[in-house]
Amino acid sequence: MCELLGLNSNVPTAATFSFSGLSARGGRTGDHVDGFGMAFHDGEGCRVFRDDGRACDSPVADFLRRQPLRARTVVAHVRKATQGAVDLSNCHPFQREWLGRHWLFCHNGDLGAFRPPLDGGALPLGSTDSEWAFCWLLTQLGRRFATTPEWPELAPVLAELMPQLAAHGVFNMLLTDGRALYAHASTKLSWVQRRHPYARPRLVDCDLEIDLATANGPSDRMIVVATRPLTVGESWHAFEPGELRVFSAGQSVWHAQTAPAGANAEMAAA
Repeated sequence: MCELLGLNSNVPTAATFSFSGLSARGGRTGDHVDGFGMAFHDGEGCRVFRDDGRACDSPVADFLRRQPLRARTVVAHVRKATQGAVDLSNCHPFQREWLGRHWLFCHNGDLGAFRPPLDGGALPLGSTDSEWAFCWLLTQLGRRFATTPEWPELAPVLAELMPQLAAHGVFNMLLTDGRALYAHASTKLSWVQRRHPYARPRLVDCDLEIDLATANGPSDRMIVVATRPLTVGESWHAFEPGELRVFSAGQSVWHAQTAPAGANAEMAAA
């Protein structure tokens, strides 16, 4: 399957360190060789980079490892194809406009033959189950909201919808409008908060260490989410199966343990 990376911060932040670890898994330390993508969202507009080559040696990925593009929310993905050809149309993150905002989506897993009817407001451009799930999700949200929801309105609705997708297979995902980062785990997903006093983490997949105190101010804080912990030297927290979390301004602000389809989600404030 694939691997995910998400970052959410209270200030524009570079993700070069974390992406260096993720991109190594795209062909050097992992077999996720069927394309990759990375997107930077500032809450209004976003930059999206995708390539159908290996992240470990792609010139596009090399640019992203070296160039400290800053954003409050970043999502990235390295692909190991389970459905759909190896081409740009099937590389994550997928992007759509909904209710005046740019939405980005990444998925790790396999939803089998999941191809529900769509109403035409959001249609897949590629051939993956992942993009179909994204379009289905936007279709469902469009039936519930006439104006753009903020995360306190959207999160409980996502908690109702996640089990319907997870019922078809493995559904680990990242979703963002640039203002909040929504993360759901069927199987593997972990998160860590970085804030003062900062740790000095070292990447698991390459010989690279960072002194976070030299790169960030005392009031800066950020969340990093990954399929598997990217570093040693800091405390990662594993998601429970079925857990949905919302991150905003570099903090975990909400979580729910989603229930089987048809049941209510048990919700709690973070």
